[in-house]
Amino acid sequence: MSKITTELLLERAVPRSTRLRKIETLNLSKLQLKTGDLDPRLFSRLRHLQKLDLSDNLLDKFPSSLTLPDLRVLNCNNNKLEDVTALKQFPLLEELTYENNVYLTLNDDYKVMFLLQNLRLLNGKDITKLANHVRRVNSNKLTSKVTAHWKKFFRDQLPEKYTAEQVKSIKKKFLKSVQTNVVCGPSSLSEFTRWRVKMIAEEFLANSLGLELNSDTESEEKPDENEEESTESPREAAEDVAQVVTPSKRKRNHSKSSPGNKRSKTQTNTKEEAEEDVSAEPLHFLQCHSKGNSREDFKTQLWSCVFEPVLDSGARKDPIVSSSRTVATCGGESVCLIDCETGTVLKKYKVATEEFFSVAWTTLTMVISDSRKKAHNILAAAGRRGIVKLIHVAADFCYGEIKAHKKPIATVCFSPTQETHLFTASYDKRIALWDIGIPDCDYNFKASQLLVLETASIPLRIALVPTCPEQYLLAGCEDGCFAWNIKLDKGQKSRPFEAIFQFPGEESLTTSHRVDGLAFLNDDVVVSKSSKPGCIYLWSWSKSFDAKGKGCQRTMSAVILAELEWSTTDMSYLTLSTCPAKEYVFCGDEKGSVWMYNLSTYTTAWGSPKGKRSERRISPTQILKWPELRVNGEQPPEILVNNVVADPAFTYLVVLTSVNITAIWKKS
Repeated sequence: MSKITTELLLERAVPRSTRLRKIETLNLSKLQLKTGDLDPRLFSRLRHLQKLDLSDNLLDKFPSSLTLPDLRVLNCNNNKLEDVTALKQFPLLEELTYENNVYLTLNDDYKVMFLLQNLRLLNGKDITKLANHVRRVNSNKLTSKVTAHWKKFFRDQLPEKYTAEQVKSIKKKFLKSVQTNVVCGPSSLSEFTRWRVKMIAEEFLANSLGLELNSDTESEEKPDENEEESTESPREAAEDVAQVVTPSKRKRNHSKSSPGNKRSKTQTNTKEEAEEDVSAEPLHFLQCHSKGNSREDFKTQLWSCVFEPVLDSGARKDPIVSSSRTVATCGGESVCLIDCETGTVLKKYKVATEEFFSVAWTTLTMVISDSRKKAHNILAAAGRRGIVKLIHVAADFCYGEIKAHKKPIATVCFSPTQETHLFTASYDKRIALWDIGIPDCDYNFKASQLLVLETASIPLRIALVPTCPEQYLLAGCEDGCFAWNIKLDKGQKSRPFEAIFQFPGEESLTTSHRVDGLAFLNDDVVVSKSSKPGCIYLWSWSKSFDAKGKGCQRTMSAVILAELEWSTTDMSYLTLSTCPAKEYVFCGDEKGSVWMYNLSTYTTAWGSPKGKRSERRISPTQILKWPELRVNGEQPPEILVNNVVADPAFTYLVVLTSVNITAIWKKS
């Protein structure tokens, strides 16, 4: 890898130079440069540099103090830039290009137009008129709205004589409120708007009221800067990003159950239901995601699991034979492949600075060394760092990564019809569709972003509509359940949601509940779980969604088919799953139990044109109780079931817990 030295700078000057201070044009393209290679001490000697070419490198950001006071033209094409705000250090910049930086969006274009007052050309286009509008008209509108918001909701909250604590409290509340409620322009520019609103609000408080904000602002930004070093779980990440306050839930000190209670292997509710007992027996209890392989680790949370497709089974056609007994699980810094029958950990993939939240499989037809084509299973894994790792499992090789988001990725899923299409849902309030491409025999591949779905709140679970997986996507979010049109023949690359679904007890968006569980039971029946205690709804997609309606962001009432009886806990993020081929729903609870619902006797009636809602809640067919386990003579701490998944034939049931234990049950 090339490193920047004085000799290199003199050699790459146009024309070549003998002194750094004489260089006016410099070409540093195609040198595989990373951000750390741009030494501010060396660049500070380029006092008269006017044109700089940094294209075709590996830069993810700019150092904040390059000190190029005379820079007029900058080329950053084909890099990995994530942020443009550091470009404000070049106030005389007139021409800027940063095409083919996949993480930059329209919002970044607007940011540089505001920050660089002399900018005339952006990516080869004259932006003079638009930039003036952004700097003046847009800023004036937002300033008026910010000022009005303060006067209407906050001015009277600040007493005539106030303490430092009162000032700190009012600042925090105002900044949060104003970024949430002040809107201007299209939803595709919502990130830019929030960025400007925060800036204007800080200036307003500092200038008009004399409230200094610098110290608080810096402390608020630090978590993002050090995001890679964080070990937050998805619950904590949601609380940080969305300011969802649930610390007591994380401590789990509100439960009435005792970890010392003896629990049987299975429990049924009634004598009639006992006849439907699936006779599932616990097979293995594994502690394979321990940090540093420590046997004392009962804190690592396990989040996601999915069964591997069988390559020669025609998996996309026959769900019963679409998976093997091998399951991929993730949690903490590792992804594991487990043989459910033997309990053997077949492979383990670790990233020391990562916390994995989600995994998904796809099958790609790849060209092998002798030019023959062969199908291979590829595993995508993502989490806290916002990066998708692509793993060729048979070769035991992570061949690439996609830096998909700047915030943690909550969940990922592949399209069932387009094997290279991957959806990533992130805490940055976006769902992105990627084409991951097909790697060649040397594992070279090219990923591209096809679509960005803007969400009103953090997306937690996503599901493609089975009857039209290339047209509609559902997402359970912090503020409700939403739907998007994802058809790629539409011109709009960044799209707002098309519909929000309203459930019983939700009169408006302000009363909507967090939807932390979402899956399809069959082609039409949706199963969703909300933060409303004990609430799992089954509802009809076709009867709820009005495809003929025009416009976006419409509110539609979910046509409820039934409600499932479940735990009365108010704890969130205990997700559900379905086994469509066997018409089962599974959901774990806060006591280590798995609630199972066999709905085969209901689906026919629900599917009829006159299908009516089941009047009473449907009880679980069976509840699998957590066995009495002892590790080193002691029971593990209180157990939450974060996720539970069955293979398509419902032979194995994999249970992921909050205490670093993977439980595997087998139907006998």
